[in-house]
Amino acid sequence: MSLGIFRVPAPQNEPIRDYAPGSPERASIQARLAEMASEQIDIPLIIGGKEIRTGNTVPCVMPHDHSHVLGHYHEAGLEHVEMAAAAARDAWKAWSETPWEHRAAVMWKAADLLAGPWRDTLNAATMLCQSKTVYQAEIDAACELIDFLRFNAFFLQNVMTEQPIHSSYPTWNRSEYRALEGFVMAITPFNFTAIGGNLPTAPAIMGNTVLWKPASSTVFTNYYTMKLFEAAGLPAGVINFIPGPSGKVGQALAHPELAGIHFTGSTGVFHKFWKTVGDNIANYRSYPRIVGETGGKDFIFAHESADKEALKVAIIRGSFEFQGQKCSAASRAYIPKPLWDEIKADLIETTNSLTMGDTRDFKNFMSAVIDKKAFKDITGYIDHCRDAKDATIIAGGEYDDSKGYFIRPTLVETSNPKFKTMCEEIFGPVMTIYPYDPDKLEETIALCDNTSPYALTGAIFAQDRHMIMKLSDAFRHAAGNFYINDKPTGAVVGQQPFGGGRASGTNDKAGSAMNLLRWTSVRSIKETFSPATNYRYPFMD
Repeated sequence: MSLGIFRVPAPQNEPIRDYAPGSPERASIQARLAEMASEQIDIPLIIGGKEIRTGNTVPCVMPHDHSHVLGHYHEAGLEHVEMAAAAARDAWKAWSETPWEHRAAVMWKAADLLAGPWRDTLNAATMLCQSKTVYQAEIDAACELIDFLRFNAFFLQNVMTEQPIHSSYPTWNRSEYRALEGFVMAITPFNFTAIGGNLPTAPAIMGNTVLWKPASSTVFTNYYTMKLFEAAGLPAGVINFIPGPSGKVGQALAHPELAGIHFTGSTGVFHKFWKTVGDNIANYRSYPRIVGETGGKDFIFAHESADKEALKVAIIRGSFEFQGQKCSAASRAYIPKPLWDEIKADLIETTNSLTMGDTRDFKNFMSAVIDKKAFKDITGYIDHCRDAKDATIIAGGEYDDSKGYFIRPTLVETSNPKFKTMCEEIFGPVMTIYPYDPDKLEETIALCDNTSPYALTGAIFAQDRHMIMKLSDAFRHAAGNFYINDKPTGAVVGQQPFGGGRASGTNDKAGSAMNLLRWTSVRSIKETFSPATNYRYPFMD
């Protein structure tokens, strides 16, 4: 029972450490990297707070050194899915009735632990397992996840205070924010540790219990995230950690007690999930909430008035940071021919100069792509460009998987605005540039808007204010996160709620109260202090 009206501390975005030479944080993370790289851990399932080892193990490896094993994780089978659903059911009543401020406190404590003693561990795990540089790991595994946990606690408070009006006395109208009946399935991607942490905890903070299936390539990092939540006092069974093959763990989506899906991943997989729900709709206890952030074919559109230096930096950082493996990463650009002629040589030189290698070498700008499948898919696009008549590789294009899954950052120039790499999601370090005729601005705007089925992120570059207005209006529905004179990556929790429309997802905006509202079922309460005592109305007299 709560005996007060409580206020969550007003959150501020976690400051980003720069890990400069000679800094204490640099020495600290390097020591933790060496320690974690020197050991192999055994990763169990965690169901109802208990560690379960199935004996069916899969190695966790470094993408930049795929012979280096970080540990082995145990795969869940069909029986473990049922165990996890039962554990979630058992934990549901106590957790859903836990006062909101205590649920918020668990997340706030997790954020404080991550900001302090757990920071090196999550950052190092992300560097070793996902091949992120120290800076990319810092903004993801530390800062963004800390922000999700703190801001969601604050957003929860704001949701609770949203109450209905009173039309007249003597009644009192109230809204009660209940957990969904059943469990939420959180299915998380490889590319962001913060998303891995947010997808299960956003429903959990609203009182739901969760089954968490992490991406197979990043079970190592997500296991440490799960242990962080346990260290913060998350009760057993609230989040159940069940890594394993999609064909088996995915059976949870047909379970009668499925209450929701919180997903980030490919559009094709999301389509399959939605179909599964549709096929089983009559079997569920309630209609499942479906929230998904899926693919992107994110664009940069430049006008003749664009700042040349800012445009070049946006292309380099927006396309090649974390090997282009961000759903928001730029992968197509529309640049006026005169402006392209001015920046082309310098952009090629800069791209070819980007350093690539082991993330433990802090001189590197980028590292390896996540796994063999990604390597094969991305290099297939590069080979297609190499053989094409209407496209030319002007920088990069080399790749080698003998030690790690390394692909050089690649620039492609095309004369065909409908060229394959202008249309399809690649999810790798490949940027295709279409130099357009400035006299065909309207036509090119329409091409940018209509070429891709996605609408996740996009950026425009212009100094002319009328042109900024024109392009902003033209691309109103082309991107859920829209950037003016900045790269289309790097959304910050609380500042730019993230998500897109069209084939890019349901646009339920992670990092905002809009997302939390998807994980609650509202009960409207009317209390009448002086109820009617006669059934007759005045018109009847």
